[in-house]
Amino acid sequence: MEHTKPSYYITTPIYYVNAKPHLGTAYCTVMADVQARFQRACGCDVKFLTGMDEHGEKVAEAAEKNGFDSPQAWCDSMEPAFRDLWKTLNISNDDFIRTTQPRHVAGVQKFLKTLLDRGYIYKDAYDGWYCRPDETYFTETQVHHHEEERLAAGEAPADPEHPLCPDCDRPLERIQEESWFFKLSEFQQPLLDFYEAHPDFIQPETRRNEVLSFVKGGLKDLSISRSTFDWGVPFPFDEKHVAYVWVDALINYLSAVGYGAEGEDAADELAYRWPAQVHVVGKDIIRFHCVIWPALLMAAGLPLPERVFVHGFLTVRNEETGKIEKMSKSRGNAIAPEEVIDLLGVDAYRYYFMSDVVHGTDAPISWGRMRQVYNADLANSWGNLVSRTLNMSAKYFDGCAPARPASFDEPSPLRDACRGIFERYAERMKAMDYGGAASEVLSIVSAANHYIEDMAPWALAKDPEKADELALVIWNLLEVIRIASELYDPFMPSISAEVRRRLSLATEPTADLASACAWGGLAGGAPVEKGDPLFPRLVD
Repeated sequence: MEHTKPSYYITTPIYYVNAKPHLGTAYCTVMADVQARFQRACGCDVKFLTGMDEHGEKVAEAAEKNGFDSPQAWCDSMEPAFRDLWKTLNISNDDFIRTTQPRHVAGVQKFLKTLLDRGYIYKDAYDGWYCRPDETYFTETQVHHHEEERLAAGEAPADPEHPLCPDCDRPLERIQEESWFFKLSEFQQPLLDFYEAHPDFIQPETRRNEVLSFVKGGLKDLSISRSTFDWGVPFPFDEKHVAYVWVDALINYLSAVGYGAEGEDAADELAYRWPAQVHVVGKDIIRFHCVIWPALLMAAGLPLPERVFVHGFLTVRNEETGKIEKMSKSRGNAIAPEEVIDLLGVDAYRYYFMSDVVHGTDAPISWGRMRQVYNADLANSWGNLVSRTLNMSAKYFDGCAPARPASFDEPSPLRDACRGIFERYAERMKAMDYGGAASEVLSIVSAANHYIEDMAPWALAKDPEKADELALVIWNLLEVIRIASELYDPFMPSISAEVRRRLSLATEPTADLASACAWGGLAGGAPVEKGDPLFPRLVD
């Protein structure tokens, strides 16, 4: 198959099905969606993958706890919760993978066989610490170091029989069972060499430093199979063992693009799509994506993804005390995505989490801040600009936009404000600095609002001799709105399409954003529609 566009392959983690999607799950997915939409607008052939991680002990336990006759039935019941929320949030994923799908099972088994053939896995007995809630193994060193940190912080000593998990602080179990091991220890130096040669592989820098420190501390071989339960992908050469859930899950990034499938089409898809341009992940799974996954790929002789972007956690600012708290049901401060959608609407939901959260760090959110951002950026600035301008255009030009004036390209405050806007915006977007990108758009929106006050088109409209000047002023404002609607599209696709509809423009987003941002694209002369307010003001 001939490919005429560059591939851009972006993924979220596949989400565990032991519970419904939560605010953090949605945050990660919207983050990936904004990048996918931006890359499409830049002319890339995007594959945006998300899905469900359905194997492992926790899933089997959740199925039993909830009265389902099989883990598969439980997984099937959870699928609508994810698909429906992504549809509600206008997520534009091109694929939705489930680890119980035959295409994925085939990919995992091929990968395991490749590791065996290349001499990177072996069978031995496992005796060590295991976190059942996180389904994660820990070395004696990791457990000991965590206990030292706890004691230094003044916490009570943990039970030596059940020390606490370094990730979630829940009691660990000592397990002993036969297991297949991956020779992770052989990849310490190759990983360090790779990180040095590819300094942008892990972003942001703080997470890169965290990974470097971990790897320099030494790597031990990793247990990659379980034999005490059977809810997983069977090893093709040892059916007593199923793949450890995290190894199984990571391989979805390959099985979704043809790895493990037969035929020329699958081979073509794999060659075109892999390596991925970016995995978007949370900081809690950084070790799997930045250490284990690249080592597995090296062992299998496959290229590594170009980038892993690691976001922080959403926290909650207690509006009574002002303190930052971890979001949890037990604290009574957990927020469901549906609650925020009810307050803000879908597009403003997307805008708030993408523009007001610094994506590489933990970020506090609050209802008060949501209202503040909504009212300031959307109701008072963007929505107000669109409403005022379209109203004046319809009023002064018989329900239409003025035709593009001959003098449209002469120096003006708005043309100057928009000069270089695509380059500034694109640099921020590619770095996943969405707050910075949104600020660039807001800057031209704010410039247009100031321009209205400075030019006073209502005064110009009273003087017939200033008809040409009035037409130029209104056209300038409409041109800013046109450009801003294209730039806001990855954040707020529905509202942006509605703005273009009111301008009698194509509602579909552009596939050439650089050209769309060039000054002078609005021909004018077509009907405009003021319509209802895009963002009615919110009150407490």
